[in-house]
Amino acid sequence: MHYLIGFLIALAVGLTGIGGGSFTVPALVLIVGLPAGAAVGTAFVFAGVLRLIAGPFYLAGRHIHWRYLWLLTLGAVPGLAIGTYGLRLLSTDASSPTVIILLGLLLTASSSVTFIPRVQYQGFARKNSNWLPWLALPIGVEAGFSSAGAGALGTVLLLNYSELTPPEVVGTDILFGLVLAVLGSAFHWKFGSISSPVLVRLLEGGIPGVVIGCLLAKRVPARKLKVVIALIAIFAGLQLVWTGARTMMARQAKKSASAKYEKPHHSPPPSS
Repeated sequence: MHYLIGFLIALAVGLTGIGGGSFTVPALVLIVGLPAGAAVGTAFVFAGVLRLIAGPFYLAGRHIHWRYLWLLTLGAVPGLAIGTYGLRLLSTDASSPTVIILLGLLLTASSSVTFIPRVQYQGFARKNSNWLPWLALPIGVEAGFSSAGAGALGTVLLLNYSELTPPEVVGTDILFGLVLAVLGSAFHWKFGSISSPVLVRLLEGGIPGVVIGCLLAKRVPARKLKVVIALIAIFAGLQLVWTGARTMMARQAKKSASAKYEKPHHSPPPSS
């Protein structure tokens, strides 16, 4: 199961740049059974290795927009530090159901813009590039708190609000996600929240998966690749909503059961 999870997620990352955190954290929590903190740290390292392998494929094809990469990183890195510190300070679940549901709804809605040409603005990034760091700041915060959303939200932003081609969007976002994954991995490694045995098994399935994804991306026409990216992002968003809702219902059930168990029993008054 670990190998299959690693392969499928890596295939999506190599093809579209999406899935490193959005798919990995819920899979590790719900299927593998890791604690949320360890799932976030493990997902960061896993995503970092996948993007490190995928990066040279897109570099060789000159599918990187260096200015947009710099502006996104400029805003996202401080956000990543804030999100990671907040997670450590709160010492709570990284997969807070409310946060996960909101992220899923945001990702689903923003990805759907791909199919609504009226609300797309391909010249936004070129004409308003100074806004990119501010738009990347909340992406970094979310990535630091749950490791989900950095690749997906960055991809959707560039896909619908820049003049980049789909391969350039994927290549730029893979390097953007790589920077966040490396820094996030360092933070979580310091905190000791990484499961090395699970990580090794994920990578054994993920390394061939990401290579196959990168090779397929070269063969997919740009227009079809854009649709594939949008559909995977929508699927990731819906999956996050489902994960958050399931976690919320499970906690409510546990709380109800605990309250019922702890309800005081009234003993009969002593007889005179």
